[in-house]
Order: sequence, then structure tokens, then C-alpha cells
Amino acid sequence: MADIPLVSIITVNYNGLIHTEAFLKSLQKITYSNIEIFVVDNASSESVAPLKQQFPYIHLLESSENLGFAGGNNLAIRKANGKYFFLLNNDTELDPGFLEPIVALMESNPLIGIASSKLVYYSKPELVQFAGSKGINLYTGRGFAIGHLETDRPAFDAVYRTQLAHGAAMLISRKVVEKIGLMADLYFLYYEETDFCERVKAAGFEIWYCGLSKVYHKESMSVGKENPMKTYYLTRNRLIFTRRNAVGFQKIAALLFFYLVAFPKGVLKYVRKKEYKLLAAFIRGALWNLYHFNVYHNSGLIIK
Repeated sequence: MADIPLVSIITVNYNGLIHTEAFLKSLQKITYSNIEIFVVDNASSESVAPLKQQFPYIHLLESSENLGFAGGNNLAIRKANGKYFFLLNNDTELDPGFLEPIVALMESNPLIGIASSKLVYYSKPELVQFAGSKGINLYTGRGFAIGHLETDRPAFDAVYRTQLAHGAAMLISRKVVEKIGLMADLYFLYYEETDFCERVKAAGFEIWYCGLSKVYHKESMSVGKENPMKTYYLTRNRLIFTRRNAVGFQKIAALLFFYLVAFPKGVLKYVRKKEYKLLAAFIRGALWNLYHFNVYHNSGLIIK
């Protein structure tokens, strides 16, 4: 196994025991032989003791507080031994041969810092969720996924360079983390992997998509009903991402666009719909950025 790189599989659990159990059972069926598995529990209210009983070989890390997506994954990365860290959502299940092609891709090109699997919907596996990305519009903070809700076809089995990886199935090289640090945990939810991808590219690494690495994601095909927490973090983090990644005139223009155009439009939308809890969350997310003006330039923690 010395010739087969060690891959550290990392997933984060938060009150999702049933999904995490299914995820770990799917890992038992994969054909790649050199892995270690880390499960980070983000202070769930339900006991995770059954995970250790059913899967005694896993490294179970129990956080005393909810660290969010970035913080939870960072906790495991600090302890992992792999040449590569594979961040996988606990609501995914895996094609048995998903790991070999994406590791081979990483091994083939030392400039590749991150590779992302093809994501299809678990409930309708003929439909693609993610087959790469055209990147983020820094003026709007909106991303553009390739293949989203399209029928899977041979073109999506290809390997090609992409602008962003998807946090639900993202393979990261250790050398990247050693150079640029961990994900910035100030995001908590949303935009953290996008921010990390931008830092990876800025450091001279490339991001690739591997269509032969298939992962089944249980996420709904619709964006889902808004809720105050989602609205708050999407608003707050859209602005954090802009302030950390846009520069010069682009940053000024993007912030003016949000506060003079998008913000009034959003307020009117929630008022018209009488969604006052969402309105309050939207306003709090926007105001947070004004009250925390100087917190955006920490680039993440360096792994030791």
C-alpha cells in the first residue's frame, strides 16, 4: 500500500446520525484500500455513541461546540495523516469506485490543489447536481454550476479544469493546506469552500473536476424553503466573501451594488410577502458586516 496514497476521509455530523450511518456503510463498499476515516460531531443533541459501536475503526472527534462546516472539517484536518483530505458531506453515499480516478487525477499533476467529484441527486441519480463551476460573480456573490439539473451524460464523465469545487465532495492536497492554511471558519455556514477555492487559486494551484468519481447527494433538488438562519448566513457571508476576495474598484462597486440595489430590493421582497422573520435575518446579515468591518483578512489557520 506504500504506492497508494493515504486518503483521509472527513465528514461532519450534526444531529444527522441516520445519514452518517448510511454514509459510513457506503464507505465500507469502496474499492480503494488506503483510507482513514474521521467523523466530527458538531455538538449534536443526539448521542453519537452508536457510530463508535458500529464502526469501531473510525476516528470520532466530538466537539464541545458547533464549529460549523469549516471549523468541523478543520478539526479533523489537523489530526489527519493523509496525503489528501477528502471532505464529504454526511448526507452523501459513494460509488464503490469513486476514489481511484480522482486520486489518480491528483497524482498526475502536481499543480492540482483540489479536485471535485461529480455530484448526482440520490433520489434521482440520472440528474446532475454539480459537474464543475464557472466561478463566482464577485459583484453579485452568485455562483454558476455546470450541469445543474441536467440529465447525466458522457460529457459529464470527463476530466477538466474548473473554477470552484463543491464542498459536499472535495479532495484537497495536504501541500495546499500546508501552504495557505485551513478554511476560514468565520463563515460558519455557506461560502467557506468557495473562499477556500479562491485562496487556492491565488496561491498558484489549480482546481479540477473528475467526472468518473461519482457521489450521490441527498440534498433536495429545489433550493428549499428559506429560513431565518439560512437567510442570515447567506446574506452575511455573501458580503464577507466579497470583502475578502474582491479588490479595488471591483470591491467598491460590489458593495455599493449590494447596499444600494440588492438590499432595498430584498427588504421590499420580504415586506411584500410579510415574511418578517426572514426580513429581520436579512437585515441582521447586512448590518453584521458594517459592525464588523475589520475581521475579513484572516486567511485561515496554518496546519502544523
